[in-house]
Amino acid sequence: MAGLFPPQTRDWALPSEAPLTPAAAERLAREAAVQSFANAGRALGRDWGRVLDGTQVRRWAEALGRSAVRRRGREVVELERGVRPAAPANGPALLVVEVDGGRVQERDEDPDTNSRWHEDKVCTVTTYLPGDGRPAEDGGRPPRPLVTTHVATMGKTGAFGRLCRVEAERRGLRQAAQVLAIGDAGNWIDPLLAREFRGYARIVDWRHAQEHLWDVARAACADGGGGGGADPAAVAAMAEPLEALLWDGRVADVIARVAAESQRAGPPRDDDGKEHPRRVLAQNVGYFTTHGPHMDYPEYRRRGWPIGSGVVESGVKQFNRRVKGSDQFWNEDGVEPILAVRGLWLSQDERWDAYWLSRPAYEKPT
Repeated sequence: MAGLFPPQTRDWALPSEAPLTPAAAERLAREAAVQSFANAGRALGRDWGRVLDGTQVRRWAEALGRSAVRRRGREVVELERGVRPAAPANGPALLVVEVDGGRVQERDEDPDTNSRWHEDKVCTVTTYLPGDGRPAEDGGRPPRPLVTTHVATMGKTGAFGRLCRVEAERRGLRQAAQVLAIGDAGNWIDPLLAREFRGYARIVDWRHAQEHLWDVARAACADGGGGGGADPAAVAAMAEPLEALLWDGRVADVIARVAAESQRAGPPRDDDGKEHPRRVLAQNVGYFTTHGPHMDYPEYRRRGWPIGSGVVESGVKQFNRRVKGSDQFWNEDGVEPILAVRGLWLSQDERWDAYWLSRPAYEKPT
């Protein structure tokens, strides 16, 4: 009958999600977290001396991963009640939260975009040894990342933000001497950081800000207003001085120059596409005006802080290695458990081992 399990499953402490010993369940989840279900089945079948196809591995791995998803959900509920996860007794000198998005191909098309590609959202939380604030050319010590942990979900931005907050609390958000929130100032990223990490220092990733300056230069140098024909030398001659201004923290000067180019080109028209030079220039006036307060790069460097979101970008790539591919098609209910177990596996604080030692051996699925 549904909802009932053989007594020996409980008495022998076997995982309720799969007819495997706890050690075998952990092994199967690990294989599914690092490679395709088919390859995981071949590897396990060779070691266990049995035929194990990818479909069976997928079913068991998804069931085991759903337990990890439920645990995350319970932690969010506890946080809403004011109960925070256990944090380190000694807070880190510098804690950095970064968020970004990857790509997952689902079986069903999005009715709004007619695309199967959907976004998985990734958060990394990293402890750092701050740099000494001196330039590298003078023998300065750059900021050094120490331990990174990962969380990923297909969930909506609000739910993802709560997962980010739980993870930051677990890593010592309230105990840290300094906390930074770094992102590319994307449409959903900046509001998430403002909401979940209000009062902490926010930084716009330097490389993305730099890319916006080159977009400005290409738009300003485009011929005929159609977006093409920009001379590379002319683009560089405009972009490099803008870069130098931004690197020196002269955001007001950057805004003034971008605004002047936008005024020269004229306001965007209704028939201008999103890549049209007029629209690019007008949008970047708004971009640097809105995010300028989070672009004080000289001060960040003086404090020995990182100014890039390279850690989370690397994290996105690591999740992509498992869930992104032209030959991989997922249901959201199927990919979410795999994102959860891969996050456990990628995290560098030994939480994979801690999870498998602490999870209930017999957990009745909900």
